[in-house]
Formats: sequence, C-alpha cells, structure tokens
Amino acid sequence: MRETVSGLPPAFWWLWTSTLVNRLGGFVATFMALYLTLDRGYSATYAGLVAALHGLGGVLSSLGAGVMTDRLGRRPTLLIAQSSTAVSVALLGFVRDPVAIAGVAFLVGMASNASRPAVQAMMADIVRPEDRIRAFSLNYWAVNLGFAVSTMAAGFIAEHSYAAGFLLEAVMTMICAIVVFVKLPESKPVQVAGEEHEDSVGLGTVLRDGRFMAVVGLSFLVALIFQQGAVGLPVAMGAAGFTPADYGMAIAVNGVLIVVLQIPVTRFIEHRDPGRLLVVSALLAGYGFGLTAFAGSVGVFALTVCVWTLAEIVNAPTQTGLVVRLSPAHGRGRYQGMYTMSWAVAALVAPLMSGLVIDRYGAEWLWGTCAVVGTVAGLGYALLMRRLPTETPALTTSTPALAHPAPGDPAPVDPAPGDPAPATLAPADLTPAPVPAGVAVPVPVPVPVAVPVPVPVVEASAAVDGADTGAGKGGASGRGGEGRSEVSAS
Repeated sequence: MRETVSGLPPAFWWLWTSTLVNRLGGFVATFMALYLTLDRGYSATYAGLVAALHGLGGVLSSLGAGVMTDRLGRRPTLLIAQSSTAVSVALLGFVRDPVAIAGVAFLVGMASNASRPAVQAMMADIVRPEDRIRAFSLNYWAVNLGFAVSTMAAGFIAEHSYAAGFLLEAVMTMICAIVVFVKLPESKPVQVAGEEHEDSVGLGTVLRDGRFMAVVGLSFLVALIFQQGAVGLPVAMGAAGFTPADYGMAIAVNGVLIVVLQIPVTRFIEHRDPGRLLVVSALLAGYGFGLTAFAGSVGVFALTVCVWTLAEIVNAPTQTGLVVRLSPAHGRGRYQGMYTMSWAVAALVAPLMSGLVIDRYGAEWLWGTCAVVGTVAGLGYALLMRRLPTETPALTTSTPALAHPAPGDPAPVDPAPGDPAPATLAPADLTPAPVPAGVAVPVPVPVPVAVPVPVPVVEASAAVDGADTGAGKGGASGRGGEGRSEVSAS
C-alpha cells in the first residue's frame, strides 16, 4: 500500500478525494427507476424512457465537455459540471410533472458526465507518465469504493425519503466543487513557442486519428460486455427463477473484489506490456460472461462475476492510460471526451441488445455473444498494439525540460548542434559539456584511470542529472518538476 500511494503529487490526492466524495453521494443513477415506479407511481416504460434520456445527456455532453476542457481549462470545466450537477439533482427531487422530470433527468445526465473528461485530462497533466497506470487505478478504486458505500447508504435513505437522497447527493457534489475551487490549480499545459497551437486540435483531428478511433471502437465493445452485469445479468437471473436478493448477492462480489484487489493487482500490472493486458482483459470479460450460460446457482453466478471483475480491474486503468498515451497534450480534453462517449453509447446500446437477444433467442445466446465480442476485441487490441510506437520515457534530457530554471539557478548550457542528448546518464558515461568560446579551460594532468575529465563548465550535465534523480524519486524537487512531466508527456 505504501509503495502504491507514494510519489504522487498532492494535487492528485485532492482530485482523488473529489472523486471519492462524488461517488459517496451517488444516488440518482442507482435508485432512479425505484423512485419513479414505487414512489411516484409511474410505469416501467416511463422509467426506462427517463433512464434513456439520462444516458443520452451523458452521450451528448462527452464531446462538449472535452472541448470545454481544452478551451476553458480543466478546473473551470470541473466547477461548471459539478455545480450544474448539484443544482439539477436538487431540482429533480422536487419536480412532479412527467415532462419536467424527463427534462431535468436529461440535464442531470449531461452535467454529471461532463466532469469525466476534465478529471482524466487533469490527472494526465499532473501525474508523471510512469505513474499514470497507478494513478488511474487508484482513481478507479475510489469510484468503486464510493459506489459500494453509496448503494448501501442510499437503500436506507430511500426507505425514509427519496427527496433526502437527492438533496444529499446535491450537497456532496457541491462539496466536490468547493474542493476543486479551493485546492486544485489549473493544470492545462502552457503553450510553448514553436509548439502546435491548441486550436489546431479539433474534433475533426480526433475523428481523423485512425489509431485512436480504433481504441474508441474497441473500448465500446468492451464496455458493451461489462454493461451486461447491470442490464443482462439481472434479467437473465430473474427469468431463471432467481430473486432480486440472489442477484444482489452475486453482483456484490464485483464491488468487493474491486475494493480488495485493485491495489495489489495494480502493483502486478503497473510495468507490464499494456497490449497483452488489454488482450487478456478483453478475453476474460467475454468468456467470463460466456460462462454465465452454464450457471445454475447463485454460487456459480458469483464465480462468473469473479472472472469478468478481474478483467475490469485490469482493463480500466490500462485502457485509460492508453488513451492518454495517444492524446496530444493540448487535445487531451477532446480525446478523453471521445473515449468517455464510447462508454456512454455502450450504456445506451447494452439494454437494447440484451433485451432483444434474451426475448428472441434466450439468455444463452446473449452470453455466447459476449464471448464472441470479447474475442473480437482481444484480436483488435493485439493488432493495434503491435503497430503502436514505443512510449517516450518520462525521464529525458531534452532541453525544453530545463527551459524554465528557478530564480538563482545557473542557466543550462545547450548541447552543440547535431549532438544527440543521451537517453540515460550513467556515471561512467558522462562527457564534458561543450565549452563556450572565450572560456579558459585548465588542462588536467592525465591519470591512468578511466574517469571523466573534469571541466569547469558542466552545468548542463549536472542539471540534467539532477532532474533525472529528482523525478525518479517522485518529482519532489521543486525546480521545474511539473514542467518536466508535461514535456515528457507531450
């Protein structure tokens, strides 16, 4: 645990806290159907329509929030999204007209989903590339921990007052906005001279990025599988004669395993090949749900949940890290918005898919389809990652990393034209920096030892070596730590 949480910047932990508080207050998405059917007395068809509008709002806001994240900044987008969510959720608890409920539910879906591209882009900004898998995994762990606690608490709250649940979520979401306002600085990358302008990265750029859009398509297939745990599995278990309590016991394994295993599994996968991890997770997801066709008891259903939950634990941080890896620094919001939209669209398609297949062909065909989709996704990841270029190391010796020294620091000396910067700096490999004209260099006495020749002007090498050491210890050195991380990420 200590190794997993060490070395991450304080801004990440405030962002992580905001995510946890937000998920702890989750109520609307979990109990919307029960509120509309049991408390308000509407039909199941109307409840499904409202849920669909809620999901449609999330689909539409994904791209808009991505553009806002790049243009306005991460922090303003988070503040607007969370404040709007708080107001709209509170309003939803008081409206009574069916049309008004549907309209406000649509607004809630838009506002609540708008924060996701900003959160993921900010996390990519403030965390070093080599720590991103760990950071995304910890954030995913917070999401599931908050969801597990909120579902249990919301059940007790709903027994007394649904309105209290809506107000509680509004208050918790507003607390998140306050945390963002007080503790989180803007992390949007600063424009560097000679760098491509951020306005040149538009939605058209994202759509023309064939490799990234392939990732979005594969993400949609994997999300389509995972969504069956919430839409296909309860319907199939109910048709087989199992009670809602049986489904609750089986699906509870998902949340428990994520809370228990997310951190140790992260330590296992952190520095492994992401291509293999994505292939394995896609196959585990597909065949984990495929095994559901052979389940005849709650225990066997729970075992199948264990299989695809392990796939979820591996897939979520690895795939998010891949999205960041393929995104330009000034276009992270748009890229993350497109990626978020793949999950939102899957949330809309999955209920239609599961209902159609179960009604016409039976639940066994649904689980067989999941296995086929998982196989296709696994093959797609294998082909995609084979052509993926090697990621730029986080610790480099490029001049831009040292372009902004702290006041009082000696100015770094640029390498001579045509000299490549070394990739690593071993003590025995250090060479003297080029000496500017007019600087007297004393001639050292030769010694029969293979050591670097001391030269008075070595500020460039020393500064680079210090940057490498400081960043390797978690970027704690105050001089240009965030700048090094951002340049490397770019």
